[in-house]
Amino acid sequence: MKVLILGIDGYLGWPLALRLAKRGHEVVGIDNLSTRRFSEEVGSDSAFPLPKPEDRVKEAKKHLDVDITFYVGDVTDYNFLLDVIRRHKPDTIVHFAEQRSAPYSMKDRDHAVYTVINNEVSTLNLIYAVKNVDPSIHILKMGTMGEYGTPNFDIPENIYVEAIVNGKKDKIIVPRKAGSVYHWTKVHDTDFLLYFHELWGLTVTDIMQGPVYGTRTEEIVDESLRTRFDFDETWGTVVNRFCVQAILGIPLTVYGKGGQTRGFISLEDSMEALTLLLEHPPNQGEYRVANQFAEIYSVKQIAEMVKKAGEELGLSVEIGPLPNPRVEAEEHYYNPERKVLPSLGFYPKKNLRDEIKNIIKDLLPYKERLERFKHAILPKTKWK
Repeated sequence: MKVLILGIDGYLGWPLALRLAKRGHEVVGIDNLSTRRFSEEVGSDSAFPLPKPEDRVKEAKKHLDVDITFYVGDVTDYNFLLDVIRRHKPDTIVHFAEQRSAPYSMKDRDHAVYTVINNEVSTLNLIYAVKNVDPSIHILKMGTMGEYGTPNFDIPENIYVEAIVNGKKDKIIVPRKAGSVYHWTKVHDTDFLLYFHELWGLTVTDIMQGPVYGTRTEEIVDESLRTRFDFDETWGTVVNRFCVQAILGIPLTVYGKGGQTRGFISLEDSMEALTLLLEHPPNQGEYRVANQFAEIYSVKQIAEMVKKAGEELGLSVEIGPLPNPRVEAEEHYYNPERKVLPSLGFYPKKNLRDEIKNIIKDLLPYKERLERFKHAILPKTKWK
């Protein structure tokens, strides 16, 4: 299989490239390196130093004996994207090339506008490029469970649901209520892909993934192969952020009541799930939704697990509730369906309790580096 990964330099993009290449697939990637720049913009950086793109490719060859083609470019440049697709003729295109931070999208008008333009233009460019080169190409889009918000119903693993509105029965798109400008762009991605799927018969896998945590995959066998690891208030996901806070002696930043509940998945299990979805594509012309998570926890439960793991490793860890800078339900019902991945044989290898210890162990040698960015950890971005 020939795979084009848009966003190959990212937290998920790089380990997916290593996984697929190691499994014998031909891997081509594009990235504009924006997350590196945006991390610097907020006064932070990856916990693990990242080699330059050309060095990443060399290290992958050295340690894994794989060949990866890495283009530095922007998929909002339609002609550039079209040229790469025409040149390589991929079987599948993985779409990770978006501004992925909710806080970044909520900083001010400029960041909101950038997020909308970058994310929607990249998606529309991909759709039109696939239509013009080969409509049979499988598009795998990284969505988010955050598209749905926290509804008081079981979140189905379908794009449509039957509903009764004012006494009339109809089939409607599953209701969604995003909680940031970033999350609304993901909703719009879904709407665009669904519309053009129905118009042109595009083949789509729409992954609704929960927050990812972790530092390790099977292919990361050397420090030079590390993927980026963000921990600041803008780019760090909650588990990864808490682990760094535990190392630096910062009280764990539980927002509000801490009852915010989500479905989480380890980095290793995310790679396994993505690989299964790529190697087992939907039927031609099918729109497939996959809810991708492994365990469901509240923020408060995660904080307690990080505190326990940290203390077992000799750290002094405190939990410091903070006023919630976001506008979100802090206590709510949460029950998404998960059928597609189990039907493909997916079974999580990792669990959060064990992986928290591994994350902390992997980060401890970088404590001095983490200290340099301590000022970027506490929340500064407010929704209101």
